[in-house]
Amino acid sequence: MIRVAIDATPILGERTGIGVLVAGALHGLAERDDLDLRAFALSWRGRASLRGLAPAGVKTVRWPMAAAPLQTMWSRVDGPVIEWWTGPVDVVHGTNFVVPPAARAVEIVSVHDLTALRYPAMCQPATLRYPALIRRAIRRGAWVHALSNAMAEEIVELLGASPDRVRVVAPGVDPVPRGAAGGSGGPGGAGGPGGAWAACGVGDAGGPGGVGAAGGPGGGRRYVLALGRAEPRKDLPLLVRAFDELADGHRDFDLVIAGPSGWAEDALTMAIAQARHGDRIRRLGWVSDARKAQLLRGAAVFAYPSVYEGFGIPPLEAMAAGVPVVATAVGGVPEAVGEAAVLVPVGDRDALAGALARLVDDAEARDALVAAGFQQVAHFSWQRCVDGFHALYLDAAASR
Repeated sequence: MIRVAIDATPILGERTGIGVLVAGALHGLAERDDLDLRAFALSWRGRASLRGLAPAGVKTVRWPMAAAPLQTMWSRVDGPVIEWWTGPVDVVHGTNFVVPPAARAVEIVSVHDLTALRYPAMCQPATLRYPALIRRAIRRGAWVHALSNAMAEEIVELLGASPDRVRVVAPGVDPVPRGAAGGSGGPGGAGGPGGAWAACGVGDAGGPGGVGAAGGPGGGRRYVLALGRAEPRKDLPLLVRAFDELADGHRDFDLVIAGPSGWAEDALTMAIAQARHGDRIRRLGWVSDARKAQLLRGAAVFAYPSVYEGFGIPPLEAMAAGVPVVATAVGGVPEAVGEAAVLVPVGDRDALAGALARLVDDAEARDALVAAGFQQVAHFSWQRCVDGFHALYLDAAASR
């Protein structure tokens, strides 16, 4: 029996891609009979809800762990150690860039991207602390988990990790339930009257940015969909400008952007306000898993215009829903999407607009991408993800 302490902070609150990864992995790992799992949260307030969110069989740590002061201390000294909260463990897995120092346990830190090194101007102050914390953990002998081979190479190059201590484990992708998004219309999600607008509530008033959408409930309008937090590296303002070009020749199309508010919310709001077709752009904010599934099923095209990504879960979710994808060729994205997406250069508005227009206009190309997408997403099962983490924990424990 291997005792593993796992940072489950990402499953608290509004989940982004990291939360999806941690939740999916925890559920699978909880079924392994050779692991004794203990979940902790680097959150003063959130720890109370951890017990209700953790899968059955996973012990939860109730003692408070305040993230900011602890990370400040860990950047200077190798303490307090994780065993103060968890008791004796063999492995501690920091799932979100930060792994607590340990007295005897082997440390593993998940590094999802290196935005703090490559694009520091796009980061908040808390994120800028990550590289120093990761390097310190590596000096202590920590293993490093990456989501893609591209990220593994960057971790070795930029953080000085030993290649034999870096392990790639990609996330799984859940099937997208069909739900009640009627009228989504087969591959490509073309949508007809009474379709996804009505089912998803996209035509309702309100929402971040205060931008109304054309074609209210029952309007049957088609749309380009983007999912992601409004942060600089997602480059959602570029998508708004690209959509403006698409919208000039496609009056039946709208743009829907769903995802939590972030530190680039003002830039996105301004881009929408300045757009020629801003009345056809909808900013929904964070949405539930059920609503996200409806939005995916109803979309005609999915857009992922990021400046930088370590992997790319949302494009795979779109593929699982039978939606063609346009994404930027950067970081771990090409590895995630394979040959099943149209890839465009970072920051190229014209290329992005052109790719969207081609998929909107060319049913044959759309259907080919949908078929390829189903094949691609099949490579990313939760079983494979859990097997990868299980093997990592066994190897890390053996190195102890």
